Amino acid sequence: MTREEKIEQIRQRARKNFSLGYNCAECVTEAVLSLVDTGLPPEVKKVATGFGGGVGLFGDTCGAITGAVIAVGTVHGRSALPEGEGKEAAKKSAQQLYGKPGLYRLFNQIPNKLQEKFGNTLCRELTSKWKDQWLCRDHALFCRELITEAAGVAAELALSDRDEAASRPFGKNVENLKDEGECAPGG
Repeated sequence: MTREEKIEQIRQRARKNFSLGYNCAECVTEAVLSLVDTGLPPEVKKVATGFGGGVGLFGDTCGAITGAVIAVGTVHGRSALPEGEGKEAAKKSAQQLYGKPGLYRLFNQIPNKLQEKFGNTLCRELTSKWKDQWLCRDHALFCRELITEAAGVAAELALSDRDEAASRPFGKNVENLKDEGECAPGG
């Protein structure tokens, strides 16, 4: 099976998961965990449950996005801090996150790609027109599309070389981090 076929298989599994009763975060996490060898037991998917509806229906970051972050983390996340002690260890740890390659660069792609496509990352904003008709047909169809896209982004990153994916430029971020020689967003 080609990489593209595997990505599409993950997208379609996540899409089907929604009709089976999984929430948005569970849909994406389960699809990646089922079709990518993470070395983790499938029960790990239960960590996604509370992120549905933007964390227990609170409406913050879309559950499909957090599900994608969880799924990519099962493949490329840190399992331990770098060896060493004191300031040297802290410096190595910061390099793993902020460097090039750096894990924040990898995970930063998820919300940026989905915001680019859907205009927002907050569940309450993405679903605002259905607040009086939660999970009506149109809302469910919209969420299913968002889940499918999030699963595709997660699959692409999970199946990428970690260092290559973690060397891509930062997108929008709270620290306004950018690569040397690039202007800050909006600058």
